[in-house]
Amino acid sequence: FNLGKAGAYVLNKEKERPVVLIGRDTRISGDMLEAALVAGICSMGGEAVVLDVMPTPAVAYLTRQMGLDAGVVISASHNPFEYNGIKFFNGKGYKLSDELEDKIQEIIEKNMEALPNPTGECIGKRTEIKNAVHTYVDFLKSTIEADLKGLKIVLDCANGASYEAAPLVLKSLGAEVLAIYNSPDGTNINAYCGSTYPKKLQSYVQEVGADAGLAFDGDADRLIAVDEHGNLVDGDQIMLICGMDMRSRGLLKENTIVGTVMSNLGLELALKKAGCKLEKTRVGDRYVLERMLECGYQLGGEQSGHIIFRNHHT
Repeated sequence: FNLGKAGAYVLNKEKERPVVLIGRDTRISGDMLEAALVAGICSMGGEAVVLDVMPTPAVAYLTRQMGLDAGVVISASHNPFEYNGIKFFNGKGYKLSDELEDKIQEIIEKNMEALPNPTGECIGKRTEIKNAVHTYVDFLKSTIEADLKGLKIVLDCANGASYEAAPLVLKSLGAEVLAIYNSPDGTNINAYCGSTYPKKLQSYVQEVGADAGLAFDGDADRLIAVDEHGNLVDGDQIMLICGMDMRSRGLLKENTIVGTVMSNLGLELALKKAGCKLEKTRVGDRYVLERMLECGYQLGGEQSGHIIFRNHHT
């Protein structure tokens, strides 16, 4: 509740009625935390626009596309179901800076009494958007020109936020899709499945003779792949594959990819051999993105499977 109040205040001090978009993953505590967060936002005079279960990148995209003031995701990412967390995006679809997050935390810890307390017609309201997943799927389809007909792809949805969007987008592009761990019940998110536990995906890809397997984490902002032989293809390898493709089409600015200090030395050596380079940041996709924005680079990410294609999305 306090986070909703402080967040609405800090992000939109200049607006009388900030509009905040809220999405969540599938864990059982999501409804409870969403209700408290909405109450906090509305108590500050803000408007809370609530989505259903939605991937984290979808919330960032929809916040920007709808011209709203902020976005919030209720998720604990790859962690077990009993954990949960809250992350904010600004109106442009970017994660908040450390400074802004510190400011919100400082208000919660020391200064809640100083916040305004609107009453009467000045309090905010909650609205819902149904089927927003289709808007996000249409956006994803618009980012590629490929036809996936003839490809058999296994999707491990981690019983998380990708369970609807991922099969939808790949099926509509023509692929034969076999989805596993796509029946969330609130307590099975990331339970021996998903990007942090891809063993079952590896064996299933070989069992059904699929061309590839894709494993998401709970909030679907990272992905680990599996090739047709069941071999893992991690974020570093995905960046190399995509980077070489982008370079061949003249889309890789200064032939540079942004990684982190955790990136495998093999990625750096492979890029060097191809006449490209790797720039490293501290660990965290926000720091990768900061460097990309600073220098205009188009591709970056982490070994864990956070990959950012900046020409398409934040």
